[in-house]
Amino acid sequence: MSAKSGRNSGKAAAALGLHKFGFGPVGDAIAAIAADPCRALLADLERPGAGRLDAPNLMSSSEAARQVSDFRAERRAEQKLATRQQKQATASGEAQDPSQMAKLPGAESSAPGSKPPLPQQIILSEAKARFDAAANAEIGLVERLVWFWSNHFCVSADKDAAMVGAYEREAIRPHVLGRFADLLQAVESHSAMLLYLDNVQSMGADSIAGINQDKELNENLARETLELHTLGVRSGYSQADVTNFAKILTGWTWLRPEEPILVFVRRFHEPGDQVVLGKRYAEGGIDQGRAVLADLARHPATARHIGEKLARHFVADDPPPALVAKLAKTFLDTDGDLKQVARTLVTAEESWIAPRQKLKPPAEWIAGVIRLSGTAADIPIGRIMNAQVALGAPLWRPPAPNGYSDIEAAWIDGVPRRIDIATEFAGRASRAEPVELLESGLGPLASTQTRETIARAESRSQGLALLVMAPEFLRR
Repeated sequence: MSAKSGRNSGKAAAALGLHKFGFGPVGDAIAAIAADPCRALLADLERPGAGRLDAPNLMSSSEAARQVSDFRAERRAEQKLATRQQKQATASGEAQDPSQMAKLPGAESSAPGSKPPLPQQIILSEAKARFDAAANAEIGLVERLVWFWSNHFCVSADKDAAMVGAYEREAIRPHVLGRFADLLQAVESHSAMLLYLDNVQSMGADSIAGINQDKELNENLARETLELHTLGVRSGYSQADVTNFAKILTGWTWLRPEEPILVFVRRFHEPGDQVVLGKRYAEGGIDQGRAVLADLARHPATARHIGEKLARHFVADDPPPALVAKLAKTFLDTDGDLKQVARTLVTAEESWIAPRQKLKPPAEWIAGVIRLSGTAADIPIGRIMNAQVALGAPLWRPPAPNGYSDIEAAWIDGVPRRIDIATEFAGRASRAEPVELLESGLGPLASTQTRETIARAESRSQGLALLVMAPEFLRR
């Protein structure tokens, strides 16, 4: 169903496109784009500010890290003060009222009903902005791309909860429709990535700091950049390439929590030229690493790897080779122009004719449920995050640097657990008519069996729960 053929028109194609490339239709979206679904999807790429998040209340990485650093310092001081007071009370033989212990000016209370600790406040605010953007998106293609790239270049709140949301806003969103080379430079040099993949402590054995402190090289950032972010596994790089690239990246760090921006510390840096993938990179400080990243961004193996991941995410667990080839060709022909790659993805016939067998991962399914039920304002963001935890996909806490899996085998066993979440969320949208939501959310995609099941529901909330658990809604 290519855009030129005209075959991708009508309500069925509109519903398919909104599920495959967005978070599912809402309201009259199916009818609104039925005349030319492809054009509507492509228009989403051209919106002014597409991918950006209008959330002036959210903190930058620097501000969040500074405030969390101060918060943790206050907590440590509070604990030490409590210990000191306890020792003094014990020595004097007097009982100390716990409510009067360790009260520091400005310290947040941990009493029941009080605000959550600052790191949790920050991540809840970031998560709400993220889910609101998905819930309110008219088409959803660009937001899906943001989620895709955030998972591809994942970091974890388990390392630092303060920066994960800001990382997505600062490193991913500005470049999601730009050049891959710029996106790559932004993510690999962001403090959240440097911390997550342990480059902040990496020192060359022959660097000044390495010699003085007996510190060693850490290869995590170099290895994952080659294996996960660019070339992909079994793409021809060697262990020597990993080690040499890691040497080049020594000195890429940040020194103070209150200023989490990339700094190049020369005394950490392994001096000298290095060879990566057969090319010699002359000693040049931070520019030596940037040169390697620029070449990796344009490598044919990177084009194939990115093309395959995009096709797998949006189309099929076993992506059509022809589609992968088209995406890789566009990537190479346009110097990694991600908007043009996305256009190829949307307009390729292979994207439309693939069977609807792709299981939506937990976060995407949850976002679709919230959109369809209109409950974005009614469900606390903490409950949404808990739902992701229950389904094995906690937000911004991937199990490994390769992010969450994009294949059905990783999620199929957890589908029964979605029933409880569907029931709870549906209970908050009891005024919605399930039959009407079926038409707006699935339309022509709904089977006769699904229609009959919804019609026989004993209540509105049960009907909605059955709708979002229908095979047509679970899959794209």
